[in-house]
Amino acid sequence: MHDLLSKFDGFIAEHSGLLATGVRDPFGVVMERVLSPTRAIINGRDTMLVGTYNYMGMTFDPDVIAAGKQALEDYGAGSTGSRVLNGTFTPHLGVENALKEFYGTTSAIVFSTGYQANLGMVSTLAGKGDYIILDADSHASIYDGCKLSNAEVVRFRHNNVADLDKRLGRLPADAGKLVVLEGVYSMLGDIAPLQELVAVAKRHGAMVLVDEAHAMGFFGQHGRGVYEELGLEADVDFVVGTFSKSVGTVGGFAVSNHPKFEILRLLCNPYRFTASLPPAVAATAEASVRKLMVADEKRANLWAVSRALHGGLKAAGFQMATETPESAIIAVLLPDQISTVAMWHQLLEHGIYCNMSRPPATPAGIFLLRCSLSAAHTLDDVTEIVSRFVAARASLG
Repeated sequence: MHDLLSKFDGFIAEHSGLLATGVRDPFGVVMERVLSPTRAIINGRDTMLVGTYNYMGMTFDPDVIAAGKQALEDYGAGSTGSRVLNGTFTPHLGVENALKEFYGTTSAIVFSTGYQANLGMVSTLAGKGDYIILDADSHASIYDGCKLSNAEVVRFRHNNVADLDKRLGRLPADAGKLVVLEGVYSMLGDIAPLQELVAVAKRHGAMVLVDEAHAMGFFGQHGRGVYEELGLEADVDFVVGTFSKSVGTVGGFAVSNHPKFEILRLLCNPYRFTASLPPAVAATAEASVRKLMVADEKRANLWAVSRALHGGLKAAGFQMATETPESAIIAVLLPDQISTVAMWHQLLEHGIYCNMSRPPATPAGIFLLRCSLSAAHTLDDVTEIVSRFVAARASLG
């Protein structure tokens, strides 16, 4: 018998060798108890959370928790069915209505995860004979949606407007084309030049989907994302997002003003063949989305602490992934995997949890420590975070 797992032997050896150096497993951290959006007990120690994507700090909001508790009592633990069978409950309609209000759109479809939202939208919108044109640094869920779609896939260089224009220009003028972009890219925390990219896509007759997972809540007047901040609401055809970032729970969604959008419920496999979100989760998402509509103070604080952390780490001599703070993702570049893991380990020893990222999650040859702050962090927290980064670096000599 051929062992189908033997192709992973190289990865197994690399991971085993990493742990043999005495560092903790960067991909196996257990939060024994979560105390707040900014603190948790890890390895028995009070640890500052600086890498959880809890951008707006909604996970412990009293109204959100109360909504979930009430729905748990009213509807039970789960749906046991897909949305097109027995899996649609009042809370699912409630959160979809909240999303339509939040985004000012005529339609909203909720998926069970953000990954499935991209998987479903990309694979259903484009099919055989169509073209998907995507940024080379797109999220894995977008790439997997391309594989499922049977469409021809064309990549353009990251955030490169001229390259997108060139590649679109080579495609048949009358073919169906979907350009897939992200407002904020999750590894480096850089934002896309959406105005220029969308203009090029429209000039070539392409439809545009923008994933605003890492921008929802704090970009734009209403917190809709980078596309709103840049005034592109009339030009973007589909917006995809997630509940696991700013909303503070789990799930994914897509919104649109397209008059035929609702038919996707009957055609999109990751929607129609997946059990729906537990009603209690949908209820927490609705409560959170409605509170994000009036979260101006939270948005302002998130930007303040994000800029302060970027500036503090840069002043302390760390190499930053972006010259200026472009989002709430603050990434510190390191030269290789060994130094990145060693620094990550020392940060955990100093009571800081952040994310260690390496290829293929990051672009080729890029290793980094990724911080993502929350609106619940304070400027005093930022001062302490920078101090612990400096101490962790010093402990490595």
